[in-house]
Amino acid sequence: MTFQAIKTSVMKFVKDEEGLTIVEYAVAGGLITVAVVLAFTGLGGAVNTRIVALCNAVLAGTC
Repeated sequence: MTFQAIKTSVMKFVKDEEGLTIVEYAVAGGLITVAVVLAFTGLGGAVNTRIVALCNAVLAGTC
């Protein structure tokens, strides 16, 4: 393979926008996943706190 062929292949790869779109979707999907995990973690903690408080109120601390 000649230097010109390598240069042409590299330039074609750099100019290819389809691969960039896939990377953008992967990054966006990762960020959405992190946001959902954080939301559910926070929500889970809030729900647990509320259930313990209700249990303590109803059963006078026997949970």
